[in-house]
Amino acid sequence: MQAYVGRITRGRGFDVTFDTVGGTNLEKSFEAAARCGRVAAIAARGRADLTLLHMKGLTLHAVFMLIPMLHGAGREHHGEILNTLARLVDEGRVRPLIDEERFSFRDVAAAHRKLELGRAVGKVVLTR
Repeated sequence: MQAYVGRITRGRGFDVTFDTVGGTNLEKSFEAAARCGRVAAIAARGRADLTLLHMKGLTLHAVFMLIPMLHGAGREHHGEILNTLARLVDEGRVRPLIDEERFSFRDVAAAHRKLELGRAVGKVVLTR
């Protein structure tokens, strides 16, 4: 992860990281963030060491996206958030981190192993 962050940001870190995985990946998001950066998480379940959060002056935004669906409140606001995110993706301002290795559906077990062993850098892609 550090090599990737160093190469892409020249060692500075990302202004914003977006964690959709949770668990130990949240701490990796802290590592990848620049000083005074922002970390957004939608799967922040589990325990995380917040040391880097404090040491880098990061802000953490944890959102449980299912609350509007479960409770029927705030759906419009979450729709606005998703529309804004879609626009940022379309503009190229938000790019997913995708592991370089691709797996076929026949190799899904190998893809899971790579994830479980913590060897994937970003999302793992399955192709037909």
